Amino acid sequence: MAVPKKKVSPSRRGMRRSHEALTASAHHECPNCGELKRPHNVCASCGHYDGREVVAVAADKKAVVNV
Repeated sequence: MAVPKKKVSPSRRGMRRSHEALTASAHHECPNCGELKRPHNVCASCGHYDGREVVAVAADKKAVVNV
């Protein structure tokens, strides 16, 4: 069975974990309605993408209906 010969120091452990940090997700303002949305995704609030409506949104704006 493989057992470490020496204790891994906190510094070395931290260096190994240095790439595991979470990155902040990007959000942009929708040019149509002004709500925040993910880039390159349809706006969940108004259903617009790239300057045109691609998804019809119900009147209550809670349920998205596919066209």
